[in-house]
Amino acid sequence: MNHEHIKAKSPRRLKFQQHRNYHLILVTMIALLIAGAYGFYWWHYSNKFVVTNDAYIAGNLIPLKAQTSGTVIDVRVDNTQFVKQGDVLVRLDGLQAQVTLEQAEANLAQNVREVETLFSKSEMLRQKMVSQESILHRNQRDLARYRSVANEGVVSAQQIENTEFQVREQEAEVAQLRAELSGAEALIRNTSPVDNPKVLQAIAQFKQTYLDKIRQEIIAPVSGYVAKRSIQIGDQVHPETSLLIIVPLDYLWVEANFLENELVNVQPGQPVEITVDLYGSKVVYHGDVLGLGAGTGSVFGLLPPDNATGNYIHIVERVPVRIGLKAEELQANPLRPGLSSFVQIDTRSKGESVLKPLTPTMNYQTDVYSHQLENVDILIRKIIEKNRKSKM
Repeated sequence: MNHEHIKAKSPRRLKFQQHRNYHLILVTMIALLIAGAYGFYWWHYSNKFVVTNDAYIAGNLIPLKAQTSGTVIDVRVDNTQFVKQGDVLVRLDGLQAQVTLEQAEANLAQNVREVETLFSKSEMLRQKMVSQESILHRNQRDLARYRSVANEGVVSAQQIENTEFQVREQEAEVAQLRAELSGAEALIRNTSPVDNPKVLQAIAQFKQTYLDKIRQEIIAPVSGYVAKRSIQIGDQVHPETSLLIIVPLDYLWVEANFLENELVNVQPGQPVEITVDLYGSKVVYHGDVLGLGAGTGSVFGLLPPDNATGNYIHIVERVPVRIGLKAEELQANPLRPGLSSFVQIDTRSKGESVLKPLTPTMNYQTDVYSHQLENVDILIRKIIEKNRKSKM
């Protein structure tokens, strides 16, 4: 009976085994297909590209600081506003600066007069010394004549002695005048009342106070958008007081942080595709690798790691990669520094050596401060002419 029961179940077990084998074969084929697809993807795509979402838009953040002291009386801009280079953004109370400028003007006038007096004194001493030297030479000749006829009894011994005393006194007086003249000429030698060191020092002081007066109006060094305004009317500011930040948006780039083991094939010049969370995947920016950072982020941290101390734990570091953006794409879809982005570098393209970055040489400069002393020389010339005895 048991034998018949086993025979009755054999076809059912056989069918189950066949069904199970079919599933095993199907699962195996699916696994092989997935592995093959991944292998194909890795060989033709994944190993040719490196990607990261640890990437951010970067740009120039230009701080605007006070260059002189004063009280804020006028704030003309606010966050998000666009300002042009040279615009007056903040004004300070200029009363103290005006008083200081008037003091510097009076000091310059006084120094010009004092130098003029030095020239007059020097000339007076020179003329006086010439006069005394003439008298001395005359008395020396007289003394020589008296001595030549002393044996003949024409001149008394008393007269010769008096003449000798006169010559000694006049020699001492001439020596004193010569010393005084030398001291006076040392203060004016190779100079004029215009370029004397005493006058030049007063001119430098006047220029500084004039500059402090001009800088009571704080201007924009570049064009851009105002951010992080922290200044208010009534604030007392000093040099280096931070007022606000100006952000130019016409030149931005991407700072992408890749794992160190992903950078073996990354080179400057390779094409890059970038998407930004702000616009999503519908807007794709195209750029190029400009260069690789000279060190990992940890090296430039406030407290760089010292693996020689304590227990060592291996951590895969990240290296910043600078990626340029196209100006026309930024114009079409503006970005802001700090926005998160996703970066994909095509390493199939041959680039330049990592020792030859393609980061453009930017000539960051502004000329808004170079004109602030334009009129000061005219004003100084007028002050000097007014206080000289003879005009220049």
